[in-house]
Amino acid sequence: MILKGKAWLFVIFHVDTDVIIPARYLTTSDGEKLAPHCMEILVPEFYKKVAPGDIIIAGQNFGCGSSREHAPIAIKSLRHRAIVAASFARIFYRNAINIGLPILEVEDILRDTKQGDELEINTDLGAIVNLSNGKAYQSPPFPPFIEEIIAAGGLMRYIAGREK
Repeated sequence: MILKGKAWLFVIFHVDTDVIIPARYLTTSDGEKLAPHCMEILVPEFYKKVAPGDIIIAGQNFGCGSSREHAPIAIKSLRHRAIVAASFARIFYRNAINIGLPILEVEDILRDTKQGDELEINTDLGAIVNLSNGKAYQSPPFPPFIEEIIAAGGLMRYIAGREK
């Protein structure tokens, strides 16, 4: 799968799920209701500033903290194409895959990426190219079954498709 979008940088490490979606909004798991509050602690009115297809670029341990799936749901509901970070909290990683949000690990992508850079991601190969500066990065590619989950739009849709 080929994804293209503009970079949104979060250069701090350990962005936890309470920063991604504050706990006071966890009265619902409806992504459309969560999205307006996504990342509001770091970027007020973030939901008004991002565009469909944007890609989050972050540091180490993105998505740490509580294991709630609300965090990747809020991000996906903003129509982000993917998240690329130096590393992810393991439960966030699984929650993101389970809802069909591609996330890739690249240790040094923050070093050369600027806010708004145009990126292209080939999830089949784990290849990421910064089209604005020509830098290329490599992430471990997803195994075929994870590609299928993402392509289906998440684990529940993947399972439903296999049952037919």
